[in-house]
Amino acid sequence: MTPLRSFLTAAILAILAIGSASAQAPEDATPPALRGVGLDQHLGEEVPLELAFVNESGEAVHLADYFDERPVILTLNYYQCPMLCTLELNGLVSALRTMSLEPERDFRIVTVSINPKEGPDLASEKKAIYVKDYARAGAASGWHFLTGEESSIRELARRVGFRYSFDEASGQYAHAAGIVVLTPSGRVSRYFYGVDFAPRDLRLALVESSEGKIGSLADKVLLFCFHYDPSTGRYSMAALRAMRVGGLLTALVLGALILRTLRRERARRATDHLESSYRAL
Repeated sequence: MTPLRSFLTAAILAILAIGSASAQAPEDATPPALRGVGLDQHLGEEVPLELAFVNESGEAVHLADYFDERPVILTLNYYQCPMLCTLELNGLVSALRTMSLEPERDFRIVTVSINPKEGPDLASEKKAIYVKDYARAGAASGWHFLTGEESSIRELARRVGFRYSFDEASGQYAHAAGIVVLTPSGRVSRYFYGVDFAPRDLRLALVESSEGKIGSLADKVLLFCFHYDPSTGRYSMAALRAMRVGGLLTALVLGALILRTLRRERARRATDHLESSYRAL
């Protein structure tokens, strides 16, 4: 296959895969290369932390090594992917750059190759690219690129609902586009589809998935006013909650104004009383 034809095939697979991540077409309308490909939501599923992989330095690791008190963003890609994986990881970096949350301090990212033939050298090269692109102090220690055996990859993908296949004609993997947010204990918490991730939604997902261990008071207020919609993978306004918060804020503002008015009136009366006393003298 010529480079141009390979690129065009990858482009078509990428466009179709982005659409298949959140909505599955009828089986007979799905191109053969994408049948069985998608990203299903397994909210609440426990990821098997005992699964073994190899990190970008060639060291044997387990998923458990990356889970403690921080939420984890999980991405399933492959390092020689000609298009879709790059778009997805670029989109993730773009969203993360706008956030004040810091990698390693507040959360971790774990990227796992779905190609068992890829090894630590490719993982290391990909990590160097994205650590430089992210340009945050904790990126090197907070973003991990793993490779592994087919059995570990398949089991992890199955647990998080990531369905993919190898296309013999193009020599490439057909897969969906999306990321998964996991709790510090390794439970599936939130999904985001596509290659463009809303920074606010991603931040709220990390704060919510951290079980209250990261984030500000403002984040917690937003989480009260917004709820996660699994069908879209986004946070939307919860009208009743927002009205309650708005009512509470209004009451607080009115209370502050009334208190301020009463204090001014009290001070005025005290001044009038003093002036009356001076005149009487």
